[in-house]
Amino acid sequence: MKNASGVCCVLTCVCSPGVYGDVMRVKILFNKKDNALVQMADGTQAQLAMSHLNGVRLHGRSLRVSMSKHTTVQLPREGHEDQGLTKDYATSPLHRFKKPGSKNYNNIYPPSGTLHLSNIPPAVGEEDLKALFSSSGASVTAFKFFQKDRKMALIQMSSVEEAVESLIEFHNHDLGDNHHLRVSFSKSTI
Repeated sequence: MKNASGVCCVLTCVCSPGVYGDVMRVKILFNKKDNALVQMADGTQAQLAMSHLNGVRLHGRSLRVSMSKHTTVQLPREGHEDQGLTKDYATSPLHRFKKPGSKNYNNIYPPSGTLHLSNIPPAVGEEDLKALFSSSGASVTAFKFFQKDRKMALIQMSSVEEAVESLIEFHNHDLGDNHHLRVSFSKSTI
C-alpha cells in the first residue's frame, strides 16, 4: 500500500478491524516509509482488501493497493532492530474471519458514507454516538437505531472519506460496561 501518511496506523486500522479480512503482519518499508507490505490471512482476503481499498481517499490522499511478489512478511531476525516498522497481528482479538464459513463473510461491503455500528450498550443513546463521531471533526448527517435491536445502528457521514476515517478512529472504541464499539461499512443508507 502506498501514499498514506501514518501508513502503519492507517493500514492496521483499516485492515485489522477485520473489514476485509484478518491482518497477520504489516511492514513499513525502510527506504519508502509511505509504502508498506500487509500480510492477510489468505489470498482471498488480500484480494478483497485490494479491490475495496485501492483508490480510497484517506486524509486527503489516495491509497494505492496492489499484490506484492512477497507471499509473507518476515519478522525481523533476532538481534536486528527494525525501528518499529514491522508489527505482528496474528493473535489480534479483532480478527473476524477465523472460522471457515463465518457469517462475517456475508457482511463485507465497499467503503461508503454509511457505517454500521454494533455492540452498543443500552446506556448509550443517539446523541452520545453522534457526539462521539463528531468529536474527530467529522460531520454526521443522519443516524438511526435498528428498530428491533438497539445494540445496532447506522450512522451517515458527510463523505466516504470521513466514514473511512471514522471507522479507523472508532472501531473497538470502549463505550464502557465491557462494550467495545464495532464499526463496519454498510450496504444501506439512511
